[in-house]
Amino acid sequence: MNLAPIILFVYNRPDETYKTIKLLEKNVLADQSHLFVFSDGPKTEGQITKVSKVREIIANIEGFKQVTVINSDSNKGLATSVITGVTSVIERYGKVIVLEDDLETSIYFLKFMNQALDYFQHHQDIWSISGYTPNIELPKDYYSNIYSIPRACSWGWGTWKDRWDKNDWELENYEQLLNNKDKRKQFNKPGNDMSYMLIDQKKKLIDSWAIRWCYSQFINNAYTIYPKYSFIKNTGFSGESTHGSLSKKYDVQICQTYSIEFDKVIPQDKVIMKFAEFYNMTIINYIGRILKTLGLYKKVKVIIKKVRK
Repeated sequence: MNLAPIILFVYNRPDETYKTIKLLEKNVLADQSHLFVFSDGPKTEGQITKVSKVREIIANIEGFKQVTVINSDSNKGLATSVITGVTSVIERYGKVIVLEDDLETSIYFLKFMNQALDYFQHHQDIWSISGYTPNIELPKDYYSNIYSIPRACSWGWGTWKDRWDKNDWELENYEQLLNNKDKRKQFNKPGNDMSYMLIDQKKKLIDSWAIRWCYSQFINNAYTIYPKYSFIKNTGFSGESTHGSLSKKYDVQICQTYSIEFDKVIPQDKVIMKFAEFYNMTIINYIGRILKTLGLYKKVKVIIKKVRK
């Protein structure tokens, strides 16, 4: 098997970074894989110490065939870091597996990702592979170990160069989607939060590479492959998380067994409907969006954290 290189994006969370790396080291195929670590620079003087601690950790990584560390002098932010970092590696290797510093992996994460990338490489309707899957109840008559959704995931994922090259990072024609009722409805099929995130991205209320990735997937009429049981757990819902959340609904049990059999997956509306139910916006999400529009979201978030303590 021609293994995909692994890309890990880190910033200012030494404890999370250390745990992510240690679990990744235990993965089947880790010792045969090339790991690239992109470390973003401090945004403020107050972040220098934590960034330095992270860089001490990534300077001493073991357990991989090869480790390449790229330290940024400036703060690029997660979106720019991911776009530029993935582009630089995928140009050379043709495919990638991507992680951030708040993701715990099953020992079979790399095995699943590499096998899926190999199997679906020439299936042009498959946009990416996700190692994470949310807690959704699949139909009782659904027996496959994988399923396909017209929405990508940014928590432990992989893709190929020819798909990555199709991205419209500037969202040049996004109005055509949002102003067309039928297209907007179709875009929101895997979750009605999609169009709102796209609007917020265009208005620069958020800085997300992931919603732009999902948008490009949609206009290319493609799907993401998800495992029935998750090989990824996100632990970044507190502390210094860039995308922190007060919700624990994304918590999952990591799958520590492996019995995946890959085959061509036909998208099923009843599966997509269950997936959408998980991601559809709640009243709290709508309130959060209003606060972002008013420029109050971060302030309210800080207050809530203090109250919860």
